[in-house]
Amino acid sequence: MNDHSQIPKQRLRVTFSKGEPLKYISHLDVARTWERAFRRAGLPLAHSQGFNPRPRYQLAAALPVGVTGRVELLDLWLTEPLASEEALLRLRRALPPGLDVTDAAEVDLSAPALQAELCAADYRAVVYSPEPVEAIRGRMQALLAAPSLPRRRQHKGDWQTYDLRPLILSLAAEPAPNGEAILTMHLQSSPQGAGRPDEVLDTLGLSLATRSMERIALHFVGHTPES
Repeated sequence: MNDHSQIPKQRLRVTFSKGEPLKYISHLDVARTWERAFRRAGLPLAHSQGFNPRPRYQLAAALPVGVTGRVELLDLWLTEPLASEEALLRLRRALPPGLDVTDAAEVDLSAPALQAELCAADYRAVVYSPEPVEAIRGRMQALLAAPSLPRRRQHKGDWQTYDLRPLILSLAAEPAPNGEAILTMHLQSSPQGAGRPDEVLDTLGLSLATRSMERIALHFVGHTPES
């Protein structure tokens, strides 16, 4: 029997950032942090049916460990309508340092899932390299010209081989002070496959030179992202 008290009346899309204090915690721990914040904030969050009801919310995309996020998104399903400003106020009081909510907007209850609409993501990496940025750009051009880039990564305890090349949509590099360079990576991020920025940097020979990495934009089908 359905619990009518758990029928969602509103769906809010929350924009947030994940900063330095939390960049090394896993996606699962981030999800647990959000669930604790929802409880502390007293949000009328809808729950799933069944023997183990779970709060109804969805993060657009997992952030790799060690990567901060500037414009992240999550959807909340509420059993009672709540003004966006009130939801933001409650969440700001409940969230730990490192998670900061910046916006909330109501979206249609029947709108497609964030994860289904996600198609790409932009990453910004600051690296230290004694070589000129032109040399990094040269390696980027060679990488983009390669017909394939076979890589291996671990998934659920097993090693899997995949092709990184079709997951890289564009790359750019700009010089920065003190021997640093700023790399921008536009990578596929969809149900069909997601490019990992650390794998791109490793392929470029820059994994050990990375000073910081941030996801700066999420792209959705038919929508222009914020950044």
